[in-house]
Amino acid sequence: MKIYTKTGDKGTTSLIFGERVSKNDVRVDAYGTCDEANSMIGFGVSLLPKEDWAAEAKVIMQKVQTVLFHVGAELATPSGKEVAWKLKEEDIRFLEETIDEWQAGLKPLKQFILPGGSPSASAFHTARTITRRAERIAVGIEGVNPLVMSYLNRLSDFLFIAARYVNEKMQVNEPVLHKDHS
Repeated sequence: MKIYTKTGDKGTTSLIFGERVSKNDVRVDAYGTCDEANSMIGFGVSLLPKEDWAAEAKVIMQKVQTVLFHVGAELATPSGKEVAWKLKEEDIRFLEETIDEWQAGLKPLKQFILPGGSPSASAFHTARTITRRAERIAVGIEGVNPLVMSYLNRLSDFLFIAARYVNEKMQVNEPVLHKDHS
């Protein structure tokens, strides 16, 4: 099978179930932004060290990436249609449980932190901001599964904690926001 089909050469693409829409359609923007976040998560994972804690984190991140792929599929589905795989409350609970577990080992925040630290944590911070953009776009989609909105919201929280967790495990100081910006 060839990777190129030439069907999008005139600025349209197919949603799930074959409906053709403009490539600037809100659904395409939303699932494309989820794909960006997913790619950045993968980049962050590729930067993790070869240590036991990182191997466990990679397994968790792969599960998150898989669910995020399916979130994109839900966003690519026209109103009134349903994909076979649907997001479930347990997918959101998994994020919450992991957030609670990872956050328990972190120093409490006493000031704002800036995105950064280790390369992997920086990638997770970037994925967090991309996820927030996906959430802002998805709000404009009529009939979207409400769990999609909850998942994207929780995913950005998860990625914030993931970045902090990675910095802590790698013993990299988090950049802090200083009151004096001169």
